[in-house]
Formats: sequence, structure tokens, C-alpha cells
Amino acid sequence: MEQLMFFKKNPHIDIDNPFFFRDYSLCIKCGRCVKVCSEVNGAGMYELLQGPSGREIKHLFSEPEHKDNCTFCGMCINVCPTNALQEQSSANKKIERLVKTTCSYCGVGCQLQLKVTGEQVVGVFFDKSSSNKGHLCAKGQFGWEYIHSEKRLTHPLIRKNGELTEATWDEALDLIQEKFSEALERHGSDAIAGLSSAKITNEENYLFQKFMRSILKTNHIDHCARLCHAASVVGLQASFGSGAMTNTINEILESDVIFVIGANPTEAHPVIGYRIKEAVQKGVKLLVADPRKIELSRYADVFVRQNSGTDIALLNGIAHVIYKEDLWDKEFVDNRTEEFETWVKSIEQYTPEYVADITGIASEDIIAMARVIGQAKKMMILYAMGITQHIHGTGGVLAIANLAMLTGNIGKRGAGVAPLRGQNNVQGACDMGALPNVYPSYRPINEENRKFFESFWETSLPEKPGMTLNEITHAVYNGQIKAMYIVGENPSLSEPNGKHVQEGFDKIDFLVVQDIFLTETAEQADVVLPAASFAEKDGTFTNTERKIQRVRTAVSPPGEAKADWLIFIDLAKRFGQKWSYSTSEDIMKEITQCSPLYREATYDQIEAGLVHWNYPGTETPILHTEKFVRGKGKFHPVEFTKTAAEEPCEDYPLLLTTGRTLHQYHTGTMSRKSKLELLQPEENILVHPNTVSDLSMIDGEIVIVESRRGEIEAKIRCSDKMPQGVVFLTFHYAETPSNILTNDALDPSSKTPELKSCAVKIKKK
Repeated sequence: MEQLMFFKKNPHIDIDNPFFFRDYSLCIKCGRCVKVCSEVNGAGMYELLQGPSGREIKHLFSEPEHKDNCTFCGMCINVCPTNALQEQSSANKKIERLVKTTCSYCGVGCQLQLKVTGEQVVGVFFDKSSSNKGHLCAKGQFGWEYIHSEKRLTHPLIRKNGELTEATWDEALDLIQEKFSEALERHGSDAIAGLSSAKITNEENYLFQKFMRSILKTNHIDHCARLCHAASVVGLQASFGSGAMTNTINEILESDVIFVIGANPTEAHPVIGYRIKEAVQKGVKLLVADPRKIELSRYADVFVRQNSGTDIALLNGIAHVIYKEDLWDKEFVDNRTEEFETWVKSIEQYTPEYVADITGIASEDIIAMARVIGQAKKMMILYAMGITQHIHGTGGVLAIANLAMLTGNIGKRGAGVAPLRGQNNVQGACDMGALPNVYPSYRPINEENRKFFESFWETSLPEKPGMTLNEITHAVYNGQIKAMYIVGENPSLSEPNGKHVQEGFDKIDFLVVQDIFLTETAEQADVVLPAASFAEKDGTFTNTERKIQRVRTAVSPPGEAKADWLIFIDLAKRFGQKWSYSTSEDIMKEITQCSPLYREATYDQIEAGLVHWNYPGTETPILHTEKFVRGKGKFHPVEFTKTAAEEPCEDYPLLLTTGRTLHQYHTGTMSRKSKLELLQPEENILVHPNTVSDLSMIDGEIVIVESRRGEIEAKIRCSDKMPQGVVFLTFHYAETPSNILTNDALDPSSKTPELKSCAVKIKKK
């Protein structure tokens, strides 16, 4: 406070920004902040002027017409050579050490250095050694304060007389062992399920699925990938033989054309958003297809707004034009693919005029997009949950794969297909086998692989694949699942049809939640175990481009909290298993022996930044260079049938879609316990001004949003970014739990729920 008062009184110091100070007396007018803000971020919050006394730097944050342009990425701080820009959190503090680690938010996997004083993280410094090249977003730069939140779990909790009360580790773990053993004896292993986490390390995901399979004898294991990119795994495996991003992030800069469909990188994957903007500045053509007017639409050579849920028709229409105008790669298709002729027949009807009627896009725009793609030598397709979170999500992924193969944009630099992973280690959690139908490295649960892991783990294993996340929550509600172990997930807020999920957890016989905070799901648990955050343990994360990167201990966990892997070991001992891991590296050594994709993932190699996993016999980080993992790429006919399982009607005339915003994250567990909460402290439902007017409502009004499954209250914010008749909510806020509204209808192939589309109405409060 004294320091803040000093800054307030100092006329040279600007304190308008909530995260950093600007001391003009230290500024040497080098222009680095101007350059990074303009050329990398694209925000343009600084101006380099020629004043009476020479060069001057002007910061535009205090000017109303510019203030909203600031994304609070903090890159200007990191490039300042004189400390004229300083984080408030670490200003004038002695930094004792810098600890290099991997960001704990989205799947880009940015490297950063935690500034540490004693046992306190006090800030973040950039690191140029990985794909982010030293660039960060607001979450990476300023979203770390949750580490030291007073709301952190510090002791185990056990429910007694209806209340969660503090307990010892022995009491908590003994009770878990007793209750799971009882469930096994009375109901069998099919009555037990577990959810692993995209927030914990590879080593921890590996141990958790090993614990569930080898000790509790169940394959009912899943995690949040089911809500986002399960359709990518299913679709891309069917087409290519592998469900992962085919190329690396910075190859975006080597493309001729970037096609973004069903993704909003500048908000959900900001550093990838920077790369796209940088590529556009270098002359790369950008195509954007999204029902909403996202930021990248301003940079696009062609921007189209397809009707929600019509992506398959659009992709087929683009492919139709490319084929008919002879712009396809005949050599690639002939030599490296199969089932082409069957697929060609399936797109015959998708003329530009036919597709225009379905999508609402002008036929000339469809033709224009197709010609840009067909004439490009290198084209990369980036997509995310706008494609996958539909009942036809797998079909959308297959259509993307078809387009990439048709144009020969697989297996070479600057091209490929990029499913943008949502969480820091969702790729790694999948790789480690935290899925109901595969072991580590996506080895299917069949007799051959089961016998291998029975021998490797020296135990017996369940024979049948397990239930998916949504099937598990329904089984909980129906009484089929009696005991459940949830690690680092918050399904009470993140799952569709949330009231149904919450009611199930209220009824279950025994629920264990292991997390760093008392989440909404943990509040329903019988036992809560306090875990360590990413800053308090060692291990690895795998990012969206398949790069395996280190996580390092910077500070000690609070109270009696422990790293997840240590908890799993302690619990395994109570079931008579002597797991002899002393370090996270010991676990990775075991992973390299049973997971072919991680065969080279030694800590020495990872430390050197050399490990993008690929299939044996391949030297490059790019997938499918000489041949597809499945041999030949396979074309799949995909028909457009309907936009959604639940479409607007007279009673529910509006379409609700959900997603993320830049300054909050998922269910808010971490971001809302940091200064990011200052930027977006409450939910707003985005509605087109004409729709607001039609409803006789006003901007800022608190309204009731209702679907067939429930209702919530939210504040209207008029936005012409939304199409008329479509409204948008995030899933970040417990006070406005949007997933009470959403539909749990599933894509039949991936079992991903249709979070992107449900029918709602808005009414006066």
C-alpha cells in the first residue's frame, strides 16, 4: 500500500493499468513496447511520437476509445530494458530465483519463468525457448496468483454429519480404501469410475489410469477431452491413423493460406492468435468461417458466417468447387489415399448454390474460399470446439480431413490439420490412456494389449472397454456407478445438463474429489484431497503440437497438500501395491517402456526441448510425411443432415452457443482466484441489438435464460458480433452456471455432447 501511494504521488508514474506501472522517468524511448504491442499482439496500445523534445512514447490505456484494445498480455513489460514497465506484484522486490516451467492454462504450452522470492511466486518473466518465443497472454502473465489463494485446499476433508470437516491423511486414505474395497466386494468393478484431468501432469495421468485399471479393476476412466476433442481423436484416427495435430505451431508462419473454422484463437489460444496475425502481416492469406464475428475476422481475406451447425455442408461445398475446377492434388490423392471415388460421389450435390441455402453464405464467397484453398501450395486448417461440440462433431472432423487430403496438405511443412487443444495437458492425458477404450499411446483395449499390460504391471486387468464421461455421469444418476474418484475436474459446472449431473453426485454412495480448490464438485464429495498446483511439483505437460515439456517445482504446496502422483502412490500402498517411484522422472522412465509415442521422452531430451512425439521410424515432428499412420489416408463420405439435436422453436426461439472469453478460463477454478477477475468479474449473455430490441429489453438488463433443462440469470450485453437469433454464454461462472441449460445429446461416434447448440428463451426477471 505504501508503494502504491508513492506511485500515486509521483507525476512520472502511470498507474492506470491494473497489472503494471509505467515510470516515464525511466523510459529511454526505445520503442520495443510499441513494436511488440503492434506487431505481435495487434493491439496498438502504444504510439511512438515526435514531440518538442524528441521521441516520446504514449500509452493509450487511459483513453476511452483505445482502452478496450488492451488484452493485458504483459509482453510490453517483458521487452522493456529499463524497468520503466513493471508488474505491480514484483515491483521493487528482490527476485531470488527464476523457475522455468510450462503455463497451466490452454493447450499452447507456453514456456515462462516464475519469479520467486522465498516461498512466494511474485510474478512471471518470459522465456524464449519454446513455440511461444517469449510471448504470453494475460492468463500466462497475470493469472498465476491462484497459486497462493487463501482458498487453496490445505488439509484432507471428510464428510461427517453432512459437513466436510478437516481430517488427517491417514483418515482420508483409509476411508477411501475401505469404501472402494466395499464397493468392489458388493457391486463389482463395473460400479466404480474415475475422471482424470487435463490439468495434472503426464506422469500423474499415467499413474491414475494405472491405479484405476490395475487396482480397482475398471476401465471406466475418462476426462474432459470427451467434452472437447474426442471427435478429433475419432475422426482423425479414422482418416489418418492418428488423432493429433499434424504439424507444429510456428509452421503457421510458413503457410500460404490459414483456414480457421470453428475456433476463436485470439481468445482461447492467444499465442496462436498472435502467430496468425504475424503471418497475415507477412502476406499469408487468412480465411475465417464462424457464426460469430470473432477478432480474426478483421484480418481475414475472406470471412463468412455460416449458420450454426452447418460446417459439414460448407466444407463439402468448398471441396466440391475444388474438385470441379480441377484444383485438387491428383498425385497426392492417387498415391497416398483410398476411397476417393466413393467420396467424390458423395459431394456431387454440394454445389455452391445448394450449400448457400443451407449455410446462409453467398455462393460467390464459397467459390472464393475454395479457389484460395485450391491454389495454395501450403494450407493449414485450424479448428476447435466450434466443430467438435455438435452431434455431428466427428463428421465435421472427417470433412476437414477430406479437404486436407484433397489438396495434398498433409505431411509437409506449413500445412496440415490443427485441432487446437483447450487445456494445458489434454493432449497428454489422452496420450497416457486416461480414456475408457485405450491404454497409453492409444493402444486399443484388446486381448493382445491387455496381456502386455498385465505382464508389464504384474496384475490382472478388466477385459471390456469402459464408459465415457457422459455415460458415467448418467450411470451415477441411475445408480449403476456406486463409487467415483475425480481428479482435477469440475463436472458439476462443466458437464451439459448440469442439474442432472449434480443430482447424480448427491445420490452416489461415495465420491472422492482431489483438487487444489473446493470446487462445486468437491462440495458434493465425501472425501476431498488437497493437491499441489503446477508450481509445486515436477513433471511434464504435452501441448497441442505434441511437444512434451517440463513442469518444475518453484514453491512448496500449502499446508498438507501433496502432488497428485504422491497421493496415488500412498493410496496404492493401502491396496497392497508397492509402487517404487521416488521422483516424477521414475514414472516417465516407466512410460517410455510401455508407451511407444513417448519412447524418446527422457528428461534429458525433454530438457533440451527436443521431444515432439511421433511414431517409431520417424525423425520429424510432422506426422504422416511419407505415409499415413494407417498406411493410406482414407476419404469418408459425410452428409449434412441437421444443424442440431435441438433447434429453436416457438417455445424456445433462440439458439444458445457457449465458449470461452480471453480473461477467464473454464469453470473459473483458477482464473477467478487471480487478478484476471478484475477484467471479467461476471457473466454477460451476448445478444444482437436487434434481438434485444425484439424482446423489448435493454443493454445491461438482468434477465432469465431458460431451456428445457433449467434456467439461470444473466446480464444482457448487446453485441453485433452475434448473429440475430443466436446468443452466447461462457461456462466460467458458478453464479450463472450455463451448463444447466445445455443439451447432453451426444455425437454417436465420439460421445461428445452438443455444448455448442441448444434452444433457449430469454424472459424478463
